[in-house]
Amino acid sequence: MASDDRMYRVIFINQDQVYELYARHVYQSDLWGFLKVEEFVFGNRSELVVDPGEEKLKQQFADVKSSFIPMQAVVRIDEVTNDGVAKVSDAKGVVTSFPMPVPPKS
Repeated sequence: MASDDRMYRVIFINQDQVYELYARHVYQSDLWGFLKVEEFVFGNRSELVVDPGEEKLKQQFADVKSSFIPMQAVVRIDEVTNDGVAKVSDAKGVVTSFPMPVPPKS
C-alpha cells in the first residue's frame, strides 16, 4: 500500500462520547500534547442507505481542515485498508487519563 493510500481509524473521547473517525493523515502536532488529524473520510455519497449518525458527524466536521485532539483523549489509532462508518457512541465505564509529564520550561 502506497503512503498516499493510508487510512487511519482514530478513536477518541470527547465530552463523554466516543468518536470513531477515519482520516488520511494523523501525526503529532506542533502544539504540545495534541495529535493533528487531517482529511477526514466519510462514506460514499453513492450509497442508498444513509446513516444519520455519520451524517451528523459529516456536518460537524464539514468545514474542518484539521483537528487537534488532546493525546490523553485518544483511545486508539489503527491503520486500516478501507474506511468504515464514522460514529459516535456514549462512553460507558470509567476511563482514566494517562498522566502526562510537565514539559520543561524553555
